[in-house]
Amino acid sequence: MTHDDNTALADGWRHGFPTAGAPVERPRARPIFQAPQNRWAFSHLRELQPTRNVARAPGQGQEQVQRPVSVLPRAMRPELDALRFARFGDGAPTDWLGALEAICADGAVVLHRGRIVYERYFGALDEHGQHMAMSVTKSVVGTLGAMLAADGTLDEHARVAHYIPELAASAFGSATVRQVMDMTTGIDYSEDYADAEAGVWKHARAGELLPRPPGYAGAEGYRQFLQTVQGQGVHGEAFAYRTVNTDVLGWLIGRVTGEPLAKVLSELIWSRLGAEQDAAFAVDGQGADFAGGGLCTGLRDLARLGEMMRLGGFFNGTQIVPEAVVADIRRGADPARFALAGYTRLAGWSYRNMWWVAHDAHGSFTAQGIHGQALHIDPVAEMVVARFASHPLAANAHLPTSMPAFRAMAAHLMGEAG
Repeated sequence: MTHDDNTALADGWRHGFPTAGAPVERPRARPIFQAPQNRWAFSHLRELQPTRNVARAPGQGQEQVQRPVSVLPRAMRPELDALRFARFGDGAPTDWLGALEAICADGAVVLHRGRIVYERYFGALDEHGQHMAMSVTKSVVGTLGAMLAADGTLDEHARVAHYIPELAASAFGSATVRQVMDMTTGIDYSEDYADAEAGVWKHARAGELLPRPPGYAGAEGYRQFLQTVQGQGVHGEAFAYRTVNTDVLGWLIGRVTGEPLAKVLSELIWSRLGAEQDAAFAVDGQGADFAGGGLCTGLRDLARLGEMMRLGGFFNGTQIVPEAVVADIRRGADPARFALAGYTRLAGWSYRNMWWVAHDAHGSFTAQGIHGQALHIDPVAEMVVARFASHPLAANAHLPTSMPAFRAMAAHLMGEAG
């Protein structure tokens, strides 16, 4: 599949602004989540939204330190495209490549024991491009929060209002940092992607990630929106997946460090990872990073981050994330609280520091995002899968194939039958 013969790409979005013969339009006013345009938009977010750079090396301009790229050796396995497995639910047979095509994958990299055994690109993405990570971003931000909690910079037992008085009158003010990090806050907020008026989309319009309708009178920016969120239920009782928790955590990280989230990520992880490329965070009109889903990275760099987590935080010759932080993520949280969210395909799982934890025999844990984004880590199989996609549906329609595909890949790489 080439860029030119991929009809899912939006011709009118490929040649700059404005398109010849079309009325002048602000790039930010374009509906980037709408198919088929999302196929182009997710791989070109920095042309559509203001962003803040996440530097791969410290410093700027002539003062920037030159850092070598960490090597990912290659041991390509051409047979992997034909790897067979059965879907969840209907048990229908499919294969690895077919599953990637079905979810409109834009790229996939598989590492085994630190070597690239599989790498493919589709749609508008190539090896030099960056793609919007959606809610994979949450796991990166959750890791930063856990690091700051581990070194005492952030007190996970403190109330959010202790650090952010601006949220005292919102539901978040009385929640603890830990409840935010594990998404057990009791808030009146909907993450129903099928509902155009759900809180998740109002939040996106506040940050101008979605176009605003004429006469828009809602919140200006992510943080003003957070101040409007009211309570529902009791903090700490149940897990409920809600993007706004991560934006609260991003605000907390910025408040205790005195730095933008993008700079904290650069200093603590990205500049130490041996990344090939800078990354970026989408920002709102007030300059706040979109912590809940605005990270853009290259695919191999996302795989590097996954490999670092697989190795207990040690990568590129240094301990990047404290081993105890990774161990805490892998232990997970309370599956009983997680079960209350009703994820029938994720029975027995939990959610810790914004990572999805399987509690399976392989100790696997994963970051995932709408439209098919994934970073899956299987410590027993010594495997990492990084994937970007642009499925037309925002909901996690990829789940019937994702986990079976990852487990089949793990079994194959370990030399097991099936």
